[in-house]
Amino acid sequence: MIQVLYEDNHLIAVNKPWGVLVQGDQTGDLTMADYVKQYIKDRYNKPGAVYLGIPHRLDRVVSGLVIYARTSKALERMNAMFREQEVEKTYYAVVEELPIEWKDTLVHYIEKDKAKNVSKAYDFQSNRAKNAKRSELSYEVLSNLGNHTVLKVNPKTGRPHQIRVQLSKVGMPIKDDVKYGYSKRNKREGIYLHCRSMAFMHPVKKERVEIFANTPDDQIWDNFSHLWED
Repeated sequence: MIQVLYEDNHLIAVNKPWGVLVQGDQTGDLTMADYVKQYIKDRYNKPGAVYLGIPHRLDRVVSGLVIYARTSKALERMNAMFREQEVEKTYYAVVEELPIEWKDTLVHYIEKDKAKNVSKAYDFQSNRAKNAKRSELSYEVLSNLGNHTVLKVNPKTGRPHQIRVQLSKVGMPIKDDVKYGYSKRNKREGIYLHCRSMAFMHPVKKERVEIFANTPDDQIWDNFSHLWED
């Protein structure tokens, strides 16, 4: 179940499958954090509770790289790095609409409706969306095959559902993401958005760390995997 991508005394990074929560919610379902804690407990024969901090999150329907902190010091510093946009994040997204611009930067203002768990993107801030926050990402087309196009996406900010809502706003909903405009429902608990990599200065060791997570074992992802896997 758990694929560990990076591990030391301060951090642990795993490749989260789609359909799995990063942390607990009202469903009470087992989470990636639960699996990681059990892994640490078993690997190091920890007798008591395992500390695990969560500096960032992926939506349940999104797959890919998740970083957890193993110490409070690492958590505090990673929180600050994510907040100050010092973590370089790369995602891959599959869409069915070819973009007009094959490489572009998108800027919107995003506001989340917490009651409905849905975000809305606006072209500018106004009285209608006073709490909307500036959101920026860049994308480029990696490849196109039939009616599937893979985008490489680099979000600069980290707003709720940011990539999903911004791509949908410009007419490119992510495949299977019915919440944000994709027309056909799917049977799986996932969409074609994958956190591929993160790069940052280690919060304690002060050395550059770059971590990669392979895409899920899936026919559509497999059609493009030669672009990024060894």
